[in-house]
Amino acid sequence: MDKEELLKNQVALVTGASSGIGTGIAKAMGAAGATVIVNYASSEESANTVVEEVSDAGGKARAIRADVSDEAEVTEMFRKAVEQFGTIDVLVNNSGVQKDSEFVNMTLKQWQTVIGINLTGAFLCAREAAREFIRRGVRPERSKAAGKIIFVSSVHEVIPWAGHVNYAASKGGVMLLMKSIAQELAPHRIRVNSIGPGAIKTRINRAAWETPEAEAELLRLIPYNRAGEPDDIGKVAAWLASDESDYITGTTIFADGGMLLYPGFATGG
Repeated sequence: MDKEELLKNQVALVTGASSGIGTGIAKAMGAAGATVIVNYASSEESANTVVEEVSDAGGKARAIRADVSDEAEVTEMFRKAVEQFGTIDVLVNNSGVQKDSEFVNMTLKQWQTVIGINLTGAFLCAREAAREFIRRGVRPERSKAAGKIIFVSSVHEVIPWAGHVNYAASKGGVMLLMKSIAQELAPHRIRVNSIGPGAIKTRINRAAWETPEAEAELLRLIPYNRAGEPDDIGKVAAWLASDESDYITGTTIFADGGMLLYPGFATGG
């Protein structure tokens, strides 16, 4: 199957798509033939730029604003999506933030902000998507599945991360949220999976790679010896949303250049 046919006639909603990994995923979904809903929380200008980039590459896209941690806004976003496009076929739960702090100095607001967007937001969007998939059911001309939910998790659903306990806790929660709803929704022919990025060059972690010294330090953790790009995650997401991965549900695909291979033990530890 040609790349642009993978998601033909499907609608993909990507949260937090106005920057970073979300932009890479939105562009990959568009290139695979999907109509892309570019969700954003604050920067309409950035979201419209992504819409233009998808369109310039021959795809179709539309921006819709919503704060994923707000139940009413999530409900309204899905109402608009279904009203404008008839249904959705793919949800990519990508929205995420970091509010880093030493544990003993972490404020309740820092904790709640990260959990609210990274975990509660993922729950709210997945719930709305599942309701729509069950309502519509399987339409073979669109996909073998009734719908696909993809969480953007992290290697930190597995690796502890001192100084980032709110973020790591949110991604650990995403892991079992994904597995639990995959188990529950499989009889409806809804597939649920996660992608676990490693170090990807985005604005959120610029300090870790923007200088040669910082990047050299980062590469000590990556056996494959390069940091990832948003496009690396986008390609995985498009494939995972397609019928080529139809028998995959309830798993995390790590795209991390080998970070989970415990590189400190490569020479005996």
